[in-house]
Amino acid sequence: NISYISLLILYLLLSGRGGFVVTSLLFTSQKKKIIMAKKSNKFNLWVSIVLILVGCVLACSSIISNDYLKLVVVLASLGYGLYGIMKALSEEYNVQPFKVGPDYIDPTYHTLATGNTSRNLDSFFMKEGQVRDAFLKAMEKKDIAIIEGVRGLYEGIDSINDIGSTASIAKSLNAPVILIINSRSLVKSAAALVLGFKALDPEINIAGVILNKIKNNAHYLKTKKSIEEITGVEVIGGIIRDDSISIEQRHLGLVPAVERENSLSFIELWSNIIKESIDLDRLVEIAKEAPKLTSPREDIWNKLNKQKVKIGVAYDEVFNFYYKENIESLEANSCKVEYFSPLKDESLPDVDGLYIGGGYPELFSKELSQNTALLKQTKQFHMENRPIFAECGGLMYLMNSIHEDKQVGVYPYNSILTDKVQALKYTIAEVKKDNIISKKGEKFNGHEFHYSKVLVDNSNIKHDLAFNILRGKGSYNNQDGFMEKNTLASYVHTHVAAMPNFGGNLAISAREVGG
Repeated sequence: NISYISLLILYLLLSGRGGFVVTSLLFTSQKKKIIMAKKSNKFNLWVSIVLILVGCVLACSSIISNDYLKLVVVLASLGYGLYGIMKALSEEYNVQPFKVGPDYIDPTYHTLATGNTSRNLDSFFMKEGQVRDAFLKAMEKKDIAIIEGVRGLYEGIDSINDIGSTASIAKSLNAPVILIINSRSLVKSAAALVLGFKALDPEINIAGVILNKIKNNAHYLKTKKSIEEITGVEVIGGIIRDDSISIEQRHLGLVPAVERENSLSFIELWSNIIKESIDLDRLVEIAKEAPKLTSPREDIWNKLNKQKVKIGVAYDEVFNFYYKENIESLEANSCKVEYFSPLKDESLPDVDGLYIGGGYPELFSKELSQNTALLKQTKQFHMENRPIFAECGGLMYLMNSIHEDKQVGVYPYNSILTDKVQALKYTIAEVKKDNIISKKGEKFNGHEFHYSKVLVDNSNIKHDLAFNILRGKGSYNNQDGFMEKNTLASYVHTHVAAMPNFGGNLAISAREVGG
């Protein structure tokens, strides 16, 4: 009997991680039987032990493989056809999309195309080990990662180092790079571009090229021959230019996919184009050739709270700029997240704290002002000293008005949308006052991107601000983070990797003050 049990355990172990868990349970339940067998049949016992040990080794090997052997492709300098690549691959594979850099909008299209929540990877927010941690957390039960680069392959926080660039992410993950280049009117010069990308950093594995905006098949074949013979890099496809295909844009970039009724049909159109234009099988083969990811990882958040609390997160057409890991850090700190709509809901959920992210409140200011019930409840939530954290668009919502449309009124200042960018930069902030998400003396990296501004100056400023902005602009006089009771509102967006105690601190604030 013990031998049969051992064979069953070996089979389960060979099946991977789930079998490993089941094995532990089976081994425990059979402990007494094994002890009895030792007295009656030592040979069977030793066979059992050997089989179990072999199974454990194989199971551990399976676990390591599942964690580190990933199919990764990084794409840089691309057009909107990336959504089509994601959609086309998703018909056969479980695709996990990523976006390099601080971006909330492109990931909404990734999510629509693949059915999986897109994640951001950013070497300004994240240490190398945190990049790997964020990547591996997202890749559980996924087949292949498609990582959209930011601008060019090498663009980052400055003109020399890699910080904030697609290249830094490719190196942290040992990921092959597929260059998508604009080849309009280019043939041999396209080869020069590829050579330049290769020569700038030999650590980058440029494994393939996709030609965008080619004129016709003859143009494609000439350019393909030039690149492959001169650079040694293979060309795996070309997309014929069609200027009639475009995506609606607004002042912060693309319109979020959550607002577009025809987004799925648009992505489907690009998917069909991609299937006819790119060798997707070869793309997957290149991903499979990526080396294993064996470098160490570092947690992107800390766990500080174990007591259950509830956090309300504003999420609708207006407020939808969140990094998924920020939400997950709350959940990891025993928070039950309940979503609500400041635009449509008549009442707040029964929660201990609120998190109001960025978005486009300036485009919905009138509609928001008409939801007077929720405005009053949010103001009352604040007056009861319960914690509210607001970023960018959330900050505007908590002001007295947006375009003279009445808002929550936690702060007495008015906010407006201008016709020029008010701030567009990576930021570094130093905490000068304890608050609901951070402690005095801490420094954290973030970013700011907004056309709006709060009308505050020396003549009307009435509040302490939590942060000194060491790099960037902030809301007022190189400061940000308006503080009022247990409400904190800032134009600075941050990722939990840059503030690992974010989720824990907000949870503790909600538990101690809001609960």
